[in-house]
Amino acid sequence: MSEITETTGALARALAEAGIDTPIHEVEALVRGVAASAVQDRDWLRLIHPQVDAEAAFAESFEALRRSYAEAADGIDNPQQESRLAALRAELAERGLDGFVVPLSDEHQGEYVARRSQRLAWLTGFTGSAGLAIVLAERAALFVDGRYTLQAAAQVDGSLYEHRHITEEPPGAWLREHLAADAALGYDPRLHGTSQRDRLAAPCRAVGACLVACEDNPIDALWANQPPAPLGPIAPLPLRFTGTEAGEKREIVAARLAEKSAAAALLSAPDSIAWLLNVRGADVANSPLPHSFAILHGDGDVDWFVDRRKLLPEIPAHLGNAVHVQAPETMADVLDALADAGKAVLIDEAATPVWMVDRLTDGGADVIRGADPCALPKACKNAVELDGIRAAHRRDGAALTRFLAWLAAAPPGSITELDAVDRLAAMRAGGEHYRSSSFDTISGAGPNGAIVHYRVTAESNRSLEPGTLYLVDSGGQYLDGTTDVTRTVAIGRPEPEHRDRFTRVLRGHIALATARFPRGTTGAQLDTLARQFLWRAGLDYDHGTGHGVGHYLNVHEGPQRISRMGSGAALAPGMVVSNEPGYYKTGAYGIRIENLVAVKEADEANGGFLGFETLTLAPIDRALIDPAMLTADERAWLDAYHARVAETLTPLLADDTETLAWLRAATAPLTAA
Repeated sequence: MSEITETTGALARALAEAGIDTPIHEVEALVRGVAASAVQDRDWLRLIHPQVDAEAAFAESFEALRRSYAEAADGIDNPQQESRLAALRAELAERGLDGFVVPLSDEHQGEYVARRSQRLAWLTGFTGSAGLAIVLAERAALFVDGRYTLQAAAQVDGSLYEHRHITEEPPGAWLREHLAADAALGYDPRLHGTSQRDRLAAPCRAVGACLVACEDNPIDALWANQPPAPLGPIAPLPLRFTGTEAGEKREIVAARLAEKSAAAALLSAPDSIAWLLNVRGADVANSPLPHSFAILHGDGDVDWFVDRRKLLPEIPAHLGNAVHVQAPETMADVLDALADAGKAVLIDEAATPVWMVDRLTDGGADVIRGADPCALPKACKNAVELDGIRAAHRRDGAALTRFLAWLAAAPPGSITELDAVDRLAAMRAGGEHYRSSSFDTISGAGPNGAIVHYRVTAESNRSLEPGTLYLVDSGGQYLDGTTDVTRTVAIGRPEPEHRDRFTRVLRGHIALATARFPRGTTGAQLDTLARQFLWRAGLDYDHGTGHGVGHYLNVHEGPQRISRMGSGAALAPGMVVSNEPGYYKTGAYGIRIENLVAVKEADEANGGFLGFETLTLAPIDRALIDPAMLTADERAWLDAYHARVAETLTPLLADDTETLAWLRAATAPLTAA
């Protein structure tokens, strides 16, 4: 605390030196919010005053205070599971509640949450990107999907929380079994959509219990060092990257409202609002999201509910007169006005917080339930966006190739998972338009590679040992695109089993990459193409085959995906989706081959059909391929892909003769192996 006090004194002097008369307590609050965000550079200093020079001597005082707050312990990284669980149960008892639901999501129902909203991690220690806990007086359970079963087992004490697979043993079934009659199960109506609320209410009714909306979150009452709401600076994204003016986007989406006879749409997804207004922020790590809500009206005007402190000076001119910035706390009044007027309001019930929907419904609004009207046009990238995405993949491929060449040259056993993470980050950093990673790099050696969304720590860090497999899943956020790529590499000589499993995964990857399909096809109809060769050997993987990817936005984007569960959204030209089959042997190794692909019109011979354009450019480890298992067409696809990788990346690597030599060998025709 003394360090922060000293820094605060320096801040007062810096304000005086800069001639800024803003009260120091306001600046401190601003800096605390910036420290709770994922800000990447010093552009945030212009939030203090438009004339603040980031290079001025006094600017370091502002930056020092931000670092002090950012480094302060908030309890997320050192969970005290037993004591916190006991404290929550005591708090619930005081409130007359018999249980409480703790989702991972925040007020926007998304997987990308700020540190302030990481209540599930604070309580349980689980740090995956999808999960839910239910705490009752005598028992508790953590629900995760197949990507996180091993991670949950490693992070969360099984004597405190029962571990359940969220699809095979869903929360509703668990509640029916363990929730007592007349029990009161609490939930935070800000952290659940109405469809989620309904799934919780059904088992409560079935056993004679009730679901109770809490006015405030009981975990917030216990979390002493909870960070404030993030204040990442919001900046315009120029037309040369977006390809479409924000005003044109508002007109397009407003027309979709008219088709549904809606007077307005309530937008709660930060990526939808960022896309609609051509802005980007820094409220969460790895994804340039500005947290806010918006109401889009039928005439194309927008009420944007956002903390004004986050807006860089150029934002008002960028927005124009049709976007009305309002304080977030005024949103309830605006919803009431819509309801009083009996307006028809479109909401996405999976994403809109319960309290907003109930406010509209109870007030007399005509609530129309449907998909987020921004989701589909945002997913179908325009020509400028696609060109930017291709360019980003070229630069990203060059960085990844430098990394793979470095990895190949290192003596086996001399590199650790953390070494690899740092090296790959350094390869990407400084590249044109690079802003950040698109997610925390998955760097899994040997058995750690079998943990689908593994995050290396100092405690779990392993060396890349001879005879093992190394899985690296990483990506970058660039102003012109978002990347996500996985490569599995043999460290030393691979085992026959490694080559068999890898080749089966590769064959599935090729089958999906070369698929042709009619318009109207969903990802669920294509998913088996990627699994078929594993299924023939009685093998499978417990995650989807592909997720949508945004344009300098979320690395996980809907409504498109490729999975057994599907999403109901037909694949359409311009959509970007991952192609990532895998295989995981618990305690031994993991295999995944991931490229991003764009949906495109197929060639003229397949008129009316669609196919995929592979965007990712990086060698696939030929040492792990059993050529005898491939058909002639599969070998031809791989050779053509590698030839394209070499041709495209060679000019970008002209200054690195060692990497170029490695690239030539890594992309040689398979028949030469």
